[in-house]
Amino acid sequence: MKKLIDSPDSYLLQGLRGFGRAHADLVRVDLEQRFVVRREAPRAGKVTLVSGGGSGHEPLHGGVVGHGMLDAACPGEVFTSPTPDPILAATQAVNAGAGVVHIVKNYTGDVMNFQIAAELAADEGIQVETVLVDDDVAVEDSLYTAGRRGTGATVLVEKIAGACAEAGGSLADVVALGRRVAAQSRSFGVALTSCTTPAAGRPTFEIGPDEMEFGVGIHGEPGRRREKIRPASEIVREMADAILAELQPAGPRVLAFVNGLGGTPLGELYLVYDVLAEVLDGRGIEIGRSLVGSYVTSLDMAGASITLMTLDDELQGWWDAPVQSPALRWGR
Repeated sequence: MKKLIDSPDSYLLQGLRGFGRAHADLVRVDLEQRFVVRREAPRAGKVTLVSGGGSGHEPLHGGVVGHGMLDAACPGEVFTSPTPDPILAATQAVNAGAGVVHIVKNYTGDVMNFQIAAELAADEGIQVETVLVDDDVAVEDSLYTAGRRGTGATVLVEKIAGACAEAGGSLADVVALGRRVAAQSRSFGVALTSCTTPAAGRPTFEIGPDEMEFGVGIHGEPGRRREKIRPASEIVREMADAILAELQPAGPRVLAFVNGLGGTPLGELYLVYDVLAEVLDGRGIEIGRSLVGSYVTSLDMAGASITLMTLDDELQGWWDAPVQSPALRWGR
């Protein structure tokens, strides 16, 4: 294993400290309780958004803390859910009296720990609602989940619900919008290599030099099958077919998100997008908005995921709304 670290034990703390220093104009980092918060939070009367999960998926979630997105994020150890204590602390830190929305990826540890934190917050009089993200169509259940896994759609939920909250939306409005985005989004990923966690020091799974994992999870969980690698155009077409079979877009327009898993060059992601655009065009589906880049990663894994969300004028407007976070910035 070759990694730019001092030791696996200090990986999270040093990374968080560096993140806070690099983006001190946008965020504050609580190193003791281990959460990231918007510099100006809390803003009185605003519905606030808190998310989190295991580290290793950067820039998710800390990288999307800022104007128009999250108010706080809780990073756990690598591929390990944060415990209820930092989630509660982050919820308390950003509570502005209008309610708090927890955006939770559908992994057993995340669901359980955010639920405990929400119950503890309720005991203090903080109203908490949850938006569960379960967009991965590759498998229905896995070692980590009951039901679909939460992956790329998390970014879309955080952006669109965050825009609504920024504009003064009520708790009910923000929650309904977040759940709508989650319901109208589906994802699928493929891996060409494994990833290597700092603590393990070896690949999470073994895969041959001429193989790929079709339907991989963002922690390296197995997908639908292991097979020989094929041309990108064939892979992308099958990914798109799997997504569209479950999404069944309610309209002719989608937001298309091509995401790198950490070790994939941007040029390859644009190649994936090119094939995806051809597939959608052939089905009479318009790409109204797009996002290409590495936003929900799996450490150093080579591979990509595709997320499609049914788009309408309202959702497109929220997507276009100003955002200023370390990972996403436009409109300000």
